[in-house]
Amino acid sequence: MYLGRILAVGSNENGKFVAYRVSSRSFPNRIAKTHENRSEIVPSEGNEKDIYKNPYITYNCIKIVKDMAVVSNGSHTDVIADKISLGMNIRDALAYSLLTMDYEKDDYNTPRIAGVITKTGEAYIGIITHESIIVEKIPKGKAFHISTYEHIKPAEIEFIASNSEESAKFIIDGGKFADFENPVTSSAAFLKDDGEWKISSI
Repeated sequence: MYLGRILAVGSNENGKFVAYRVSSRSFPNRIAKTHENRSEIVPSEGNEKDIYKNPYITYNCIKIVKDMAVVSNGSHTDVIADKISLGMNIRDALAYSLLTMDYEKDDYNTPRIAGVITKTGEAYIGIITHESIIVEKIPKGKAFHISTYEHIKPAEIEFIASNSEESAKFIIDGGKFADFENPVTSSAAFLKDDGEWKISSI
């Protein structure tokens, strides 16, 4: 099954996390690049001109702000992070940013998906499609996922990982994620108790 872009947000017995995966049939020549407090999706070397074919293929997919991890499938990562940095609560920052940015105006009306989790485990996940908007709170200790196609409603999922590297790998080919087609690249941020966020990409 092809789900397009996928993200997961939540907690397990090892810590808190956000994870993001690019699955693509049209633009598979992309990589995730990790920086100190963010991860970005960019064309791979030699494919830089792809950005002129589709403006939605490069963006920050993960950003750390005020000890929170933000994850999304587009430029609304930065909008959500900016609203949180200005003091807006998580739910409103997600809802405002999704509604303001709206779904992507491409050939597929691609939804925008996003999630946020704090160091204490407060977490939300959301989506905006051409038909609806959803922003839901995630119960503490649980993990939820959502995608741009097929799985367009937040759903609980077992997420087995104990660090950022394992999280980035798990969303590519672990558990139920192994059933989803056309994986390209992934990135994840993980927080162990009393630690700092660490970001890894594969």
